[in-house]
Amino acid sequence: MSGAPVSEANGGRISPFLLGAGCFGVFAASCSGTTRAPFLIEMARDLAVSVPLMANLVGITSISWGIASMLAGAGSDRWGRRPFLIGGPLAMALCMLGVAQADSFLGVVVWATIGGGCSGVFTGVIYAEISARVADRQRGRALGWVMSGQSLTLVLGVPLAAFIGTFVGWRGVNVCVAALGVIAAAMLLVSSRNPPDRRHPGGRAATGMRAAMTVPVMRLLAMGIGERVCYGLPAVYYATFLQTTYHLTLGMVALPLAIFALGNILGTVIGGQLADKLPNRRLTFAAATLGSGISAVALFGWTPDMPTSVALGFLYVMFNAIARPSLMASLAAVPDAVRGTVMGLNVTGASVGWLSAAGLGGIMMANFGFASFGPLTAAFALVTAIIAAWGARRG
Repeated sequence: MSGAPVSEANGGRISPFLLGAGCFGVFAASCSGTTRAPFLIEMARDLAVSVPLMANLVGITSISWGIASMLAGAGSDRWGRRPFLIGGPLAMALCMLGVAQADSFLGVVVWATIGGGCSGVFTGVIYAEISARVADRQRGRALGWVMSGQSLTLVLGVPLAAFIGTFVGWRGVNVCVAALGVIAAAMLLVSSRNPPDRRHPGGRAATGMRAAMTVPVMRLLAMGIGERVCYGLPAVYYATFLQTTYHLTLGMVALPLAIFALGNILGTVIGGQLADKLPNRRLTFAAATLGSGISAVALFGWTPDMPTSVALGFLYVMFNAIARPSLMASLAAVPDAVRGTVMGLNVTGASVGWLSAAGLGGIMMANFGFASFGPLTAAFALVTAIIAAWGARRG
């Protein structure tokens, strides 16, 4: 990502190693759940359950992820961020070893649920830590670096997991993910030394949910939930849409999914730059969100051939990713005493958005088909953009 931020908020220099460690940590946390996707059939067969039941692990881990992120964010404001930055990936690694050793579906559910919570312990806190070390007009790029770890999971993590799984099976892949967690913890142990000065003039600043939940913050959190619904509605069902529309096999969907993920990375790069260079981040968010809604209408409403659908999918996810750094940088522009709480609540809101998108998308697909996805996504995008524009007007 060009133009990586270097200056800390306190006048020093943020370590590129810390940015890399944060990105790798998000990559490892995302791999703890996403890399399970290629092995649902194999896991269901080994554990003697149905594939839909096994797929419900995504929703279960999302809930624990969101709850843990909210609690860890508030805790990091009171007790410091390093324990969560280092302990979260280490605990996630232990849980992945538990998943690998489980001999029943219940065992996998228990370990995967706790593992999702451990990943949630880390994710909100790393965004708060990076934000505390960077000046406001560099946060879009810094957070873009860290957020790109999630996109790399789709581009590299899932394909590598599928390849490695052909030799060691799904249990071996979970051991590999555990190794990623240990490496991430070691990187963060080294790179997060010398934390920024968090002393507050005039005594200890107010912390906790009550201090964090101001009207502007609640507006931003609502924008975050809307953005995740706008992303999740098409993204969760993108592969199914291509398979159904163009009669593709699972293997034939790999390249379109890789292009989709690359659009996410490109949008994050562009969005980080725009968040730091344009004067109003909320208007930047609103414009990009509207672009994603319009692209979704074209994606699901116009299907002349597969290359066109793949190009529209790329365009849709790029617009969506452009919006995200502006939102994250806006959320980070709160007092340091509540920044962990706010960033943790954002991850919790994202989990709510994901669950809403998955459930609502299933209902719409069953009753109205994929043609309904475009207008529905556009409606959510419009409402979310209006909330953002109203926030920009209020200053």
